[in-house]
Amino acid sequence: MFAVHLLAFHFTKLKEDQIKKVDRYLYHMRLSDDVLLDVMARFQAEMVKGLGKDTNPTATVKMLPSFVRSLPDGTEKGEFLAVDLGGSQFRAHQVKVFDDGKQSSQLESKFYPSPKEVIQGNGAELFDYIADCLVDFMETKNLKHKKLPLGFTFSFPCKQTKLDKGVLLSWTKHFKVRGVQDTDVVSSLRKALQKHKDIDLDVLALVNDTVGTMMTCGYDDPRCEVGVIIGTGTNACYMEEMRHIDLVEGDEGRMCINTEWGAFGDDGALDDLRTEFDRELDLGSLNPGKQLFEKMISGLYLGELVRLILLKMTKEGLLFNGKVSTALLTKGKIEMKHVSAMENRYKEGLSNTKEILTELNLFPSEEDCIAVQHVCTIVSFRSANLCAAALAAILTRLRENKKLLRMRTTVGIDGGLYKTHPQYAKRLHKVVRRLVPNCDVRFLLSVSGSGKGAAMVTAVAYRLAAQRNKIDAALAPFLLSLETLREVKNKMRTELEYGLKRETQASATVKMLPTYVCGTPDGTEKGKFLALDLGGTNFRVLLVKIRSGRRRSVQMYNKIFAIPLEIMQGTGEELFDHIVQCIADFLDYMGIKGARLPLGFTFSFPCRQASIDKGTLVGWTKGFKATDCEGEDVVDMLREAIRRRNEFDLDIVAVVNDTVGTMMTCGYEDPNCEIGLIAGTGSNVCYMEDMKNIEIVEGNEGKMCINTEWGGFGDNGCIDNIRTKYDKEVDEGSLNPGKQRYEKMTSGMYLGEIVRQILIDLTKQGLLFRGQISESLRKRGIFETKFLSQIESDRLALLQVRRILQQLGLDSTCDDSIIVKEVCGAVSKRAAQLCGAGLAAIVEKKREDRGVEHLQITVGVDGTLYKLHPHFSRVLQETVKELAPQCDVTFMLSEDGSGKGAALITAVAKRLHNVGQK
Repeated sequence: MFAVHLLAFHFTKLKEDQIKKVDRYLYHMRLSDDVLLDVMARFQAEMVKGLGKDTNPTATVKMLPSFVRSLPDGTEKGEFLAVDLGGSQFRAHQVKVFDDGKQSSQLESKFYPSPKEVIQGNGAELFDYIADCLVDFMETKNLKHKKLPLGFTFSFPCKQTKLDKGVLLSWTKHFKVRGVQDTDVVSSLRKALQKHKDIDLDVLALVNDTVGTMMTCGYDDPRCEVGVIIGTGTNACYMEEMRHIDLVEGDEGRMCINTEWGAFGDDGALDDLRTEFDRELDLGSLNPGKQLFEKMISGLYLGELVRLILLKMTKEGLLFNGKVSTALLTKGKIEMKHVSAMENRYKEGLSNTKEILTELNLFPSEEDCIAVQHVCTIVSFRSANLCAAALAAILTRLRENKKLLRMRTTVGIDGGLYKTHPQYAKRLHKVVRRLVPNCDVRFLLSVSGSGKGAAMVTAVAYRLAAQRNKIDAALAPFLLSLETLREVKNKMRTELEYGLKRETQASATVKMLPTYVCGTPDGTEKGKFLALDLGGTNFRVLLVKIRSGRRRSVQMYNKIFAIPLEIMQGTGEELFDHIVQCIADFLDYMGIKGARLPLGFTFSFPCRQASIDKGTLVGWTKGFKATDCEGEDVVDMLREAIRRRNEFDLDIVAVVNDTVGTMMTCGYEDPNCEIGLIAGTGSNVCYMEDMKNIEIVEGNEGKMCINTEWGGFGDNGCIDNIRTKYDKEVDEGSLNPGKQRYEKMTSGMYLGEIVRQILIDLTKQGLLFRGQISESLRKRGIFETKFLSQIESDRLALLQVRRILQQLGLDSTCDDSIIVKEVCGAVSKRAAQLCGAGLAAIVEKKREDRGVEHLQITVGVDGTLYKLHPHFSRVLQETVKELAPQCDVTFMLSEDGSGKGAALITAVAKRLHNVGQK
């Protein structure tokens, strides 16, 4: 027993001595965590350099866009072919993807040799060989009669400009085919395939094997957004935010970036870590000075590194009694499979080591075997460490892109070194988790990543193309041509004329209501005025002080009161009693209950006026539905309510539309302002019309402001050709079906609802939210127009769009967010264009009425849609310019048209009244 212990002690001591000897000898290959964190930081800097347009040309890590924009979502289906060139063998695959709810697929493959004369010959021979192998495969599988999409896995650095176009930058590994570098490899493959008239293949996607690995794993695990290969060569890819990829147009969504990390350090960035053995190996390689990181990591080189180390140690008398064999002097004699076998655990590893060394005509002692085994460990461990550092950099970038403190993600991984080496995977996982403790990483082994992956990329491309067609079809009716917009402008012009003429006014959809506002401010207005503003869910009371002369100014004091839904949709008496209650509170608040002040009442609903202080409600809009009001004079109803309260008295001078108030506010600043536009909850326009054109009002002298109430445009069916099924659904579900059709296509109250209807339709078609219509999406009004403005903001990343959708109870993917943003854009752009077409009709009419070739005019504008939406104002202005090129239109933002404007109208009416009395 003692003898056994003694023997064990002797062996352990022997082992320790040999390990220490090798550790000292290969000190520079043993990397601490501090060194690895430094490598990680260097790699992060190289990634940023590779993504930048200006810095990419000098970057070693090329960060090549793959044009793969989407991961599998489980709905892919169909039959695909894939070919895989890049490893030690060439492979052809047939992949069937089933949409059976189980995300199942079937793979059948055939392996073909990669003869040296082909992989180091000329380009035409290489692609003819690939085509011949494919034809053979299709014959074997009885597929020649089918037209099939093909994915091409090409595991070399390519600069892609499209999914199916890639120019080879350089050969790597043991490939060196003449005449292929700097040419499009897909085009070469297509040419070779065209020689075979008996097959019909459509090359849809060029895929790097690393991207294929990510896509294969992404099919099984939706969290997978990184792919890594550690085999003959090494590389990594990951999903990057488009906004960071300067090399590709567009900021929306994500794209898979093929890092080509094998070239990291080609600029000398890793020289402090490279040993004399790395330099010697590089000098003897096919591509000296290139792929230096790969040469420290990948299976093609690790065996050779071990050979060079053993050779030098032997020459120095540290191994094999200093006796060098011919085999040890021969390049390539130690391969990765030997390193893996020698690193097997315990006695099996040592036994393998002895056997391998003996085959190399070396006669190892026990000490030699222990030392050689440890050399292999240090070389392969360094490989895993360096790989982990670069992968940790990618994971950190992903986490920072998502603005997460902690991230769960999956890394799809493939490659012979990772799969067959007994310790490699465990070492890599351990180091990655140590370097990025705030990332919970799952490592998922890819099954036939490079082949199945190419088919998955092709399947996703196929799915996206089909989805794209369906989305385009849904949004096509929202894309209005210039010709269509001209038609809308001309129809609006016709309706404007109908509304002004006595015989057609009654049946006109654009009511062209006279406001009896006959002038704009001239700067002499002064005094204290009250203004009321009713037009939405809030009601305001204002005190406005106007000063004239050199110290001309307008001071305002106001208070906002809510109007509950039960009042909005109760009785007329309740509504006006509530308004008077609010006025009483304000007068008390300001301490002016005793003063009989002139009052302007902004009433933002269609009214037929018989004078400036008489307004009969034509019909409620914007969600109001109080009874016993339509057909009644709202000024009389307000006076009656004041009388019922019997607390104060007011001089109601003018009933005002908010659009007129907007024009007057801007007219106070700019005398050229003769048009008012509201683009907010509702949509409307007013303008100064020549009295001689207003047949429904007596008199031909001067001008009067006409409140067009253009929201009703189209109620006679004249724009039915541009109304979509979604517009009809919104109209049918509204409080006033068949009314205000133009407003329902252009105003803030309805745009969100149109978007919701489209999203429901796209979800039903399986194009959004995984085909699941959530409870929140079923709720009418959930998608407020303010969300359109937020989602369409250029400053908003898709991550923030996803957060907005999550607030609405919509669990969206990145792809969903892009589609939602596109839908919002289509709906709001059409609204702005339709608004612009209507406005162009009015400015053109003004120009013709004045009889001038060029018109200079200002439009006063108000409304949240115009003010807050990131693109609405620009699109509207561009449309007006396009449709009315002879009009130079200035757009001026109104400052409180409904409050200040009402007071100014009251002041102008008082001024004109006083002039009339004199």
